[in-house]
Amino acid sequence: MEYKSSWQSPSNIALVKYWGKHKNQIPANPSISFTLDACYTQTEVLLKEKKGDAIFDFDIWLDDEIQSGFKPKIETFFNRIIDEAAFLKDFRIEIKTHNSFPHSSGIASSASGLSALSLNLLSLKEKLEKQEISNFYQKASEWSRLGSGSASRSVYGGLVEWGEFAGIKESSDEFAIPYQGKVHPVFKNFRDYVLLVEVGSKSVSSTVGHGLMKNHPFSERRFLQAHENLDTLMQCLETGDLEQFGALVESEALTLHAMMMCSNPYFILMKPNTVQILDLIWQFRKETKLPLYFTLDAGANVHLLFPEEIEQKVNEFVKQRLTVYLKNGLYICDRIGQGPKNLIL
Repeated sequence: MEYKSSWQSPSNIALVKYWGKHKNQIPANPSISFTLDACYTQTEVLLKEKKGDAIFDFDIWLDDEIQSGFKPKIETFFNRIIDEAAFLKDFRIEIKTHNSFPHSSGIASSASGLSALSLNLLSLKEKLEKQEISNFYQKASEWSRLGSGSASRSVYGGLVEWGEFAGIKESSDEFAIPYQGKVHPVFKNFRDYVLLVEVGSKSVSSTVGHGLMKNHPFSERRFLQAHENLDTLMQCLETGDLEQFGALVESEALTLHAMMMCSNPYFILMKPNTVQILDLIWQFRKETKLPLYFTLDAGANVHLLFPEEIEQKVNEFVKQRLTVYLKNGLYICDRIGQGPKNLIL
């Protein structure tokens, strides 16, 4: 007998960044993110009759092309959840996945991909055991974390917080939670334009970057700063203070890359065009007084964050001033999304 599940799960963009972790994917500091809408991964998982002797008999396809390079990461993930997902050893597993955005383009495909896979495996666990999982999304967040830390935030829509934080009593290092604080209406329909400066694998992986925080000379102060910034950001979210919000989010992005630049060994993921774009954003904001801000993930690409009402002017700015700095002029117009979708109900 075969069993099938299919989920679509979004990427997310962190406002307060997670950078550095402990054993078992436990974050060194709390983080908070916007869940995206147009940037997502669709994953289908098939359980078939197992024929080989390997502990895990599986293959993974991206857009109908088999991806053997993904297997070590997925096998590590399987080993981390095996105590709760023993059925993984009993079946041939076929994983077929598609991203709505270019792979390895700094849009956190691991977040959308591992969360989609976790949601599928939990759905299959329910089918096999013929019993609903009462804390389904919490467990999905926990499993996702074990695959990719930022994936823990992708199982919910809107604003999502992950990591123990004194200002949010429900917060946990084990799983993310939907942000329950007061949110000013200006943030409810925020936009995120993803400017694709570079498409392709990064020179240094996020996993390696996280590891370099262990002996980083500024790590402890950075972890404390994340707590301070999250506290300030919560106030901005409540009051609708866009200027302070933007200053904090931009500072968080630059701090993330500063940590990379003074790691040992040090590395730079920004590119010259990244810096050119940041300078043009600052010029645009100075000239127009409009609340357009940026953030960066662990890569060269730039996320433009802004309220819905200025979208037309931002779009014109991107087309007229920024596309020349983008890979083939490519950018993605995205917004805050509602979270994952079960494609087989």
